[in-house]
Amino acid sequence: MSNLSDRRKNYHKNELVEENLPLDPLSLFTTWYQEAEACQDILEANAMTVATADATGRPLSRVVLLKNFDDEGFVFYTNYESQKASAIAENPLVCLSFFWPELERQVIISGKAYKITKEKSEKYFHSRPLMSQLGARVSRQSSSVPNREYLEHKLKEEIENFSGHHEVPMPEYWGGFTVLPYAMEFWQGRPSRLHDRVLYQLQDDNRWNFGRLSP
Repeated sequence: MSNLSDRRKNYHKNELVEENLPLDPLSLFTTWYQEAEACQDILEANAMTVATADATGRPLSRVVLLKNFDDEGFVFYTNYESQKASAIAENPLVCLSFFWPELERQVIISGKAYKITKEKSEKYFHSRPLMSQLGARVSRQSSSVPNREYLEHKLKEEIENFSGHHEVPMPEYWGGFTVLPYAMEFWQGRPSRLHDRVLYQLQDDNRWNFGRLSP
């Protein structure tokens, strides 16, 4: 087994100072996300881990792509028959996390997931490349398949079925979720492992309070 005990990095690129923080965490997230997008070393700034737990409490996490964020929440798309969607149906409380090591930053978002409207899902679905649309029709996400050839055969069938069509119908089992946050934590790496951690929490009056956490 590999010994990783000597793997260390000292963080020093930035800091979180309360006096400079906005009252709304979405403003801070927007700034950090824009800086992540501008960083040429980050391959996909919108890659995020979505953690769910089903009704029994069993957790599961996976990486998906954030496709939109605004005052209405953080949006991603999936198959509504997938493991993540099934878990959300049983327990809509989820956790999103972004890790941008090149900027020595992490954001953890706790919130409740809701299905977005079919109209919004269809608008995004039809903005995708054709082969991605066909792939969504082929994949019954998280279900067992016999082999890779099975998927490729199904894709070939879909290509033939919709050859010459102007539009591919969105599957009924496909769509988006938006996660409406009730807590957002911002982590900035600092020297000596005394990292900056600021937690925003939504109050009953829909205002946000924030405070510093011990690293």
